[in-house]
Amino acid sequence: MPRIFITGCSSGFGQAIAAQFLDQVWQVVATMRSPSGDGLPVSDRLRVLALDVTNPDSIAAAIADAGQIDALVNNAGVGMLNVLEGADISRARELFETNVLGAMAMTRAVMPAMRAQRAGVIVNVSSSVTLRPLPALSIYSASKAALNAFTESFALEAAEFGVRTRLVLPGSAPSTSFGRNAVARMGMNIPEAYGPFVEAYFQSLRSATERTEAQDVAQAVWRAVMDETAPMKLPAGADAETWFREEGLATA
Repeated sequence: MPRIFITGCSSGFGQAIAAQFLDQVWQVVATMRSPSGDGLPVSDRLRVLALDVTNPDSIAAAIADAGQIDALVNNAGVGMLNVLEGADISRARELFETNVLGAMAMTRAVMPAMRAQRAGVIVNVSSSVTLRPLPALSIYSASKAALNAFTESFALEAAEFGVRTRLVLPGSAPSTSFGRNAVARMGMNIPEAYGPFVEAYFQSLRSATERTEAQDVAQAVWRAVMDETAPMKLPAGADAETWFREEGLATA
């Protein structure tokens, strides 16, 4: 029975991905900084482990405890909605530690075993904000653009040993707690000079008719893991699919 290791399973996308693979009779290792089964299905094929992707000792312990890993999903991420002048650079560093370096560290940790078995899949959850410039997202977009570049280049290294790497790009998912968690962790002190500009952008987000649901992301990750012919970048959600089409990227 194959085993998938998923980071960032305390809510939203991570929980949906875990449920998707449990439904398909995989063994699932769901990880989060403060382990809890809340929101996850009850299953004897599910293990919940503590993991901080910015802590090398935490990564080593979780990998050792998980057993053989056939697929890794780097889903753990931090959001930030603010203009550059309103953001503390220490917070930007924290965001990059999780969104970019955390994914790199996890990928590096699983590669020796995947390389030895000459098999495995690594899926990095990025964002459709990397498809076009957007206001109040410069730092977050930069982190996800870095993740994209890393993944596409690393894929060439991994392919030498039979390991596949893919990107999933979700759209906006207001039904999840991602945005609320981002504000709680990173703050959102918009400088007064930018107030009207940012508020106009927020209004456009609220009026959007196409959105992404957590299940859209789970299904995209499932395809990324199971379909060897899947493109490097996969959209997740109606809004992401629209942006892919507008940018001339394949959606199927």
